Amino acid sequence: MTEHPIHWETPGTSRVPFAVYTDEDRHKKELERFFYKSHWSYVGLEAEIPNVGDFKRTVVGERSVIMTRAADGHIYVVENVCAHRGMQFCRERHGNKKEFVCPYHQWSYTLKGDLQGVPFRRGVRQDGKVNGGMPPDFDPKDHGLTPLKVATRGGVVFASFDHAVESLEDFMGPTILKYFDRLFNGRKLVVLGYNRQRIPGNWKLMQENIKDPYHPGLLHTWFVTFGLWRADNKSELRMDAHHRHAAMISTRGSAGQATGAASQVTQVSSFKDSMQLHDASFLDIVPEGWWQMEEQMPTAVMMTLFPSVIFQQQVNSVSTRHIQPDGHGAFDFVWTHFGFEDDTPEMTERRLRQSNLFGPAGFVSADDGEVIEFSQQAFETKPKHRMLVELGGRDVGETDHMVTETLIRGMYEYWRKVMEA
Repeated sequence: MTEHPIHWETPGTSRVPFAVYTDEDRHKKELERFFYKSHWSYVGLEAEIPNVGDFKRTVVGERSVIMTRAADGHIYVVENVCAHRGMQFCRERHGNKKEFVCPYHQWSYTLKGDLQGVPFRRGVRQDGKVNGGMPPDFDPKDHGLTPLKVATRGGVVFASFDHAVESLEDFMGPTILKYFDRLFNGRKLVVLGYNRQRIPGNWKLMQENIKDPYHPGLLHTWFVTFGLWRADNKSELRMDAHHRHAAMISTRGSAGQATGAASQVTQVSSFKDSMQLHDASFLDIVPEGWWQMEEQMPTAVMMTLFPSVIFQQQVNSVSTRHIQPDGHGAFDFVWTHFGFEDDTPEMTERRLRQSNLFGPAGFVSADDGEVIEFSQQAFETKPKHRMLVELGGRDVGETDHMVTETLIRGMYEYWRKVMEA
């Protein structure tokens, strides 16, 4: 690697060098240290593979993997790389199979990843003798697909190439686990649909974006106009002990739509308190029992599980957002919108309607993709410059307000420990 040292202006992480986002060798090092070692990565929901034979092709970091439900009913995750010549043999995103067969030379594998068939393993009989074949000591048990360690909780599936990784619960830590279990509380999940987009920016920028409560009420004026996310909402910012994971918790004010004096809180020049929806049912928000947490009823909880996933509740819309890196300057962003088996048809319709806030063309999320792209463009032109994340001070710690960038500083505190060790 030809990675060059990074110069940090301060001992802390309140000034993040642009070089963090622009070096390809450093990006490869990130993949090894954050995605392939010592970390759990999100791969999907159990509801995506409900039946024996079901599979989903996805990624861990930049490596293609397959989540399967085998004949024993258990979930397995294997690397999508044939043990023979290394081909990525599975091309479908979803499906149902009895086995995996590599089209190159027809090597076949069980849904657990065990090698079960090798054409001409014992050679071919010609003119009274056997020609070719695998060596006598060839053992199929030694040539299966690379298995990943798998953990499931609340219907969510995680995997790791590192079989010595700590438990999923220890990885999350008690603070984040509490918010995870609030959303994934044992009810059976139902997949409602997907969005996919390619964002031309460094993958960490999306982790930052969801750890940043400063921008929603400024960039997303739609949020403010209809009172879904405002700087003066009752709120909390929580982190795990390593400061790598975070939860942003916000409770919508009883006033709802921001009008009159409330609009002064926004300090946004583009705010229009006269804006109305053609379809008022879009904001048909119904509180749900599972929102209750101690003495609170949060209307929005955004969890970032480093490095790979965001778990979102925004009023009645719930989804996972999978970050899939592709080089240092781009990533794929896959949204899985879901509901619960005990939802009424009306609630399912409500979740689908409110999900239009999000995704590539969402009223809110389209803004995020665009600012990330423009940020990456600037980073590439000034790799020796740095960004400033000093709102709320220079320290790292939990808060009971949103006027801070502490969660970003916390993430880079962890990044520095792992990357510069």
